[in-house]
Amino acid sequence: MWVTNTLLVHGPDALTRLPFSYPTRVALSPKASPFSRFSRSPLRKKWLTALHTKKLDEDHEISPVPPAHPSDEKMEKLSVDLGWLSAFPHVSVASMANFLFGYHIGVMNGPIVSIARELGFEGNSILEGLVVSIFIAGAFIGSIASGPLLDKLGCRRTFQIVTIPLILGALVSAQAHSLDEILCGRFLVGLGIGVNTVLVPIYISEVAPTKYRGSLGTLCQIGTCLGIIFSLLLGIPAEADPHWWRTMLYVASMPGFLLAVGMQFAVESPRWLCKVGRLGDAKVVIRNIWGESEVGKAVEDFQLVMKNNGSDLDSSWLELLDKPHSRVAFIGGSLFLLQQFAGINGVLYFSSLTFQNVGITSGALASLYVGVTNFAGALCASYLIDKQGRKKLLIGSYLGMAVSMFLTVYSVGFPLDEDLSQSLSILGTLMYIFSFAIGAGPVTGLIIPELSSNRTRGKIMGFSFSVHWVCNFLVGLFFLDLVEKFGVGPVYAGFGSVSLLAAAFSHLFTVETKGRSLEEIELSLNSPDDLS
Repeated sequence: MWVTNTLLVHGPDALTRLPFSYPTRVALSPKASPFSRFSRSPLRKKWLTALHTKKLDEDHEISPVPPAHPSDEKMEKLSVDLGWLSAFPHVSVASMANFLFGYHIGVMNGPIVSIARELGFEGNSILEGLVVSIFIAGAFIGSIASGPLLDKLGCRRTFQIVTIPLILGALVSAQAHSLDEILCGRFLVGLGIGVNTVLVPIYISEVAPTKYRGSLGTLCQIGTCLGIIFSLLLGIPAEADPHWWRTMLYVASMPGFLLAVGMQFAVESPRWLCKVGRLGDAKVVIRNIWGESEVGKAVEDFQLVMKNNGSDLDSSWLELLDKPHSRVAFIGGSLFLLQQFAGINGVLYFSSLTFQNVGITSGALASLYVGVTNFAGALCASYLIDKQGRKKLLIGSYLGMAVSMFLTVYSVGFPLDEDLSQSLSILGTLMYIFSFAIGAGPVTGLIIPELSSNRTRGKIMGFSFSVHWVCNFLVGLFFLDLVEKFGVGPVYAGFGSVSLLAAAFSHLFTVETKGRSLEEIELSLNSPDDLS
């Protein structure tokens, strides 16, 4: 039998409760660990009582009660915060969808030439671009359709249903013998990816405990990075084997199967369960992933902002025009517009040429450097996001992107030694990608569902991501033309200027959501004077 206990720990913002489970038989054993013995000792009760009665000062900090014995102080230092662990398997399964997203981004990076040659449209840049961009068209439609699907079916069933176009699209693409077939396959994959890019951050924000919502939310970005890196590594044989692209697309169907099976064992969002009136099931989920002590408060908070009769499932798109939903939709759409016009896809596209200038002729190797840098930034974000907060990370990220762009502009626009110019170009490119991955990438997708109300979260996310896909398409369509017409320097200076604008927008319009439950945020948005 497992017993859930609550250990109070000191955080920089407030007194927090950390659920900790341990087996009863171990805790009661004479051979139990010092931690287990302390957890049931009179000293622990005295210490926790003192913490409960200690008043918070104006900075929301408390002074720790000195342990009565040196061994207690040593035990306190050795204790590990594992409150995130119960939710981790569930959000990891959901992040498999982002792995697929990253994989499909990278899978066409090199093999498009082989595909065009084998299917008979080699040298036709318009058709080659169409094979790549029809994926975005499907994703746009998938994003729009995601909100109603989520409201009616819930997260788990939507995840599973959407694996059908993902798997089918990958198999159709892998077996394609004509342009029409490859276009059909890519469009189907885009549909599934469009739904999943909306669904994953919503699921994680609604399932993760408040204290760890930011760190667990960065699994979206980490999953995307891993998918890109895996596709690039798997694509190395494509340089020698012109038919290897079929194998790569067959492999793309496998994560879809894993996602469908994994979601059978994952929990449903407790907020969706409460919204449809399944209050008992919601309590079970909360008990399993947040702890027994959180059940009563969580259900009470849910009921403050939603009805339990299913009427919240009938939200309409027109509600996004009403306050406070219009405010959140404006923030979400603007953040994605600024994110894309800050040039992330253009810089990623041009990075291979930048690396070629310093002698790295392998496109796959150059892309791998970029992928590893992106992954490193995402890992840093997972550590910082719940400590520094979303707003600070977002502003700092865009400022770093602006500095990186202006550094690259300086390296290509001013007379410098050739080696120094190339080194600065590489440094600027990697700094830009790292800066993006530490804030603008993961925070944008996370903060929008956090700000959205339970009633309109799916539709606001669908709208925001539809803006993302339109801007993504426009940047990809016009980037090379702008570079040819104006040169790299002015285009990158434009990206840097948009990054500065995005930092200013984040400072003026976004609000900090760190440490607040989704219901607290929603109530604050309904009373803007109370929101800080």
